[in-house]
Amino acid sequence: MGGGPKIPYPKHVWSPAGGWYAQPANWKRNTAIAGLAVFGIVALVWKIDSELDWSRQIIEYEKAQKAQQEGQSESK
Repeated sequence: MGGGPKIPYPKHVWSPAGGWYAQPANWKRNTAIAGLAVFGIVALVWKIDSELDWSRQIIEYEKAQKAQQEGQSESK
């Protein structure tokens, strides 16, 4: 059960992920912070993109359609 003890490994090997059996102390907190940062950046980019792209054109088109419909209803 459990596969036995951990195998010996060379201590001089360096890895950006932490090497064998890495379990950083604050990995949950660090992951949450990184996730929130990514979410915030995506939300900001999404907001800016929507303001600059199609949604503004759609809003302007709908306003023009509404004004046109109101103009037709007043002329009747």
